[in-house]
Amino acid sequence: MDDRAQPQDRELRVGVVGVGQRADLATLANLPGVARVVSCADPSPRGQDDARRLFGDGVTVRERYEEMLGDDLDAVFVLTPDDLHTRPALFFLEAGVAVFVEKPLAITLADCDALLAAAHRTRTRLYVGHNLRHLPMLRRVRELIDTGAIGRVRAVWCRHFVGHGGDFYFKDWHAERARTTGLLLQKGAHDLDAIHWLAGGYTRDVVAQGALAVYGDNPRRAGREAAPGQERMPDWFDPEIWPPAKLRDLHPVVDVEDISMMLGRLDNGVLTSYQQCHFTPDYWRNYTVIGDEGRLENFGDGIDGDPATVKVWNRHRSGFRDDADLVVAVPAASEGLHGGADRALVEEFLRFAASGGATETSPVAAREAVAAAASATASLRAHGARVDVPALDPVLVDYFARHQDDPAR
Repeated sequence: MDDRAQPQDRELRVGVVGVGQRADLATLANLPGVARVVSCADPSPRGQDDARRLFGDGVTVRERYEEMLGDDLDAVFVLTPDDLHTRPALFFLEAGVAVFVEKPLAITLADCDALLAAAHRTRTRLYVGHNLRHLPMLRRVRELIDTGAIGRVRAVWCRHFVGHGGDFYFKDWHAERARTTGLLLQKGAHDLDAIHWLAGGYTRDVVAQGALAVYGDNPRRAGREAAPGQERMPDWFDPEIWPPAKLRDLHPVVDVEDISMMLGRLDNGVLTSYQQCHFTPDYWRNYTVIGDEGRLENFGDGIDGDPATVKVWNRHRSGFRDDADLVVAVPAASEGLHGGADRALVEEFLRFAASGGATETSPVAAREAVAAAASATASLRAHGARVDVPALDPVLVDYFARHQDDPAR
């Protein structure tokens, strides 16, 4: 597929691989005159039934994604569990079909690099669903940085309080290292991409610590597991259970950490910190960005339809003061998950699939988020040893910079 921008002259024919927990995202691609979901593939009966429910009786439903090539697709969403991203994404890249891969890009650095190499070799458009770059709160933070509100960025901190972590990540495949590498990657890659975006650089070395502090001793699910694809988080989610130690029926295998902390040094000298905890009572992200002329911090993130506020302190020194020098209110989104970020993400992908051009997300950035997370996971499992983050092949860096890079870098 030619990377040069071309005008769209017909409705895109879109496919969906994996009709599970995140399949609602692809419903946003049904835009008359722009795109239409015409084909889905899922090996489970529940996924096949959901495909018809979400996309209509007219959608072609298949068991194997390889069969979708006969459906004349222009673009495809790969929304499988994380460890199953690589094969279908490679398959459609080789076929010249524009590919949207849900975040994280893959669970190993080798698979990430294989996907980028395939997109380069075939000149097929590759897009990764890092929706936080479209989150209204973070976009306000980025605008404040770009306008010089805090001077030059010197540090970025993120605390992620994952209040529903036990239900969301410890009752299914997310709890297994073999399927995620770890939650510092599976969950953290999203925030690490945002940290890189705000800081204007990529992590080159890390140290980390972590533990399976709460869910390691919780009772596991008894008996045989449900057939793959037949159980999903809403089937068991109960926000009334407290404290987290009371959770029962966890996944039979739980070997990922439920609390992790990492420190990183970026290629531009910015220092970063990321903390993730899956047993807090609250669920939100708190970013602090420190420059050489001030600092900013968000209160509330707007992801679940709640309002958020970004405060800036940049006029003088003082003790603690709640009355920041600048307060930017981010209204609650009127529609859609993630503060409307999902809709913006899908619309950008459809535009990119149809006509190319720069995007707010970046395959290179997605790879670098996985690289940082995988390296940090290696560090925490080596008792905090310093780990260097492998750099991407310069040929691929140059290719995506010329054809598809984040316009802000």
